Amino acid sequence: MTYTELKADETQYVMNTYGRFAIALDHGEGATLWDVEGKRYIDLTSGIGVCCLGYNNEKIVHAITEQAGKLMHVSNLFTTQPMVEVAKKLCTRTGMGKVFFANSGAEANEGMIKLARKYSYDKYGEGRAEIVTLNNSFHGRTVTTLKATGQDKFHQYFFPFTEGFAYADANDIESVKAQVNEHTCAVMMELIQGEGGVLPLDAAFVQQVAAFCKEKDLLLCIDEVQTGIGRTGSLFCFQQYGIQPDVVSMAKGLGGGAPIGAVMAADTCADVLGPGTHATTFGGTPLVCASANVVLDTLDEAFLAEVVEKGEYIKNTILGFGSSKVRDVRGKGMMLGIIVAPEERAALVSEIMDKGVLVLTAGKDAIRLLPPLTISKAEMEEALAVLRDVLA
Repeated sequence: MTYTELKADETQYVMNTYGRFAIALDHGEGATLWDVEGKRYIDLTSGIGVCCLGYNNEKIVHAITEQAGKLMHVSNLFTTQPMVEVAKKLCTRTGMGKVFFANSGAEANEGMIKLARKYSYDKYGEGRAEIVTLNNSFHGRTVTTLKATGQDKFHQYFFPFTEGFAYADANDIESVKAQVNEHTCAVMMELIQGEGGVLPLDAAFVQQVAAFCKEKDLLLCIDEVQTGIGRTGSLFCFQQYGIQPDVVSMAKGLGGGAPIGAVMAADTCADVLGPGTHATTFGGTPLVCASANVVLDTLDEAFLAEVVEKGEYIKNTILGFGSSKVRDVRGKGMMLGIIVAPEERAALVSEIMDKGVLVLTAGKDAIRLLPPLTISKAEMEEALAVLRDVLA
């Protein structure tokens, strides 16, 4: 079908909840995509950080195909080997205790919120259930995670929201302390505010929050939905901040393209969610866990070192354009934001897309880059040539 034919059917049959670009994608290889009419693109989005090992990855395709021929899904009333293997790898590589599997980032954050509240309820009883998040944060699209998000523009339409959240300023420990009271049970934050504009938190602030949480027996909850699974150059971003969280959420890159989320808890709170307190039909299904095992096996130390090297190369090359249009490049690893004038961003993104490079936006002024971690040197150079042409 042509793009025009597809768009006509989409308009008639699909809810209009996305501001989609005028592109219908058909297939991909590595970090390169083709649309239904044969136009080629270098992809610097990886499905918003999901396809971390690129498209048509031979090992992922083989693992999913083999698993589909054995067992695609069973109830969580039974044990499966792929699910257990993913959990073991995550815990072994992070020093955490146990894992709960879900299907998305929002679900993972919901699970993290439930765990934090039940931990406090079990230990202190009712009335200690509020969670402090950061202004400019983003934690998901469910009713609860929208309210956890520290941006007023998301607190619209869907009233009544789940209450029990307070908002502090990033990189301001006094602001965090001011929001904590006898009703607080946890602090929840992204280490790089992705949707907020690719804004890394200061390491000193993060360590101050961690120490404060330990002092007050508040759970330190780290949202790694976008920053996790190698995106910033370590398996999880928190490993670069010198902290050990109580709870960590993840999704996006974990399945390499297959839908999966997870909540990982430290030993001190790993058994808070007991039988009957939390569940999901599709969480940890063997099909997606087969793919997740490939992702985790691929992300060894040598691979992660390459992520850091590629990210630095992209960042330094863009800064080297010497362009007045580029105000800064923020981020870690291969989670980068090119900072431009807000009033110029839409036109720049449109031109970059027209020239065959797919990019994202974030916040008010960032052109966000989340390329597949496996992007080749040739693909990087081709994409950077387009960015240089448009931005410089």
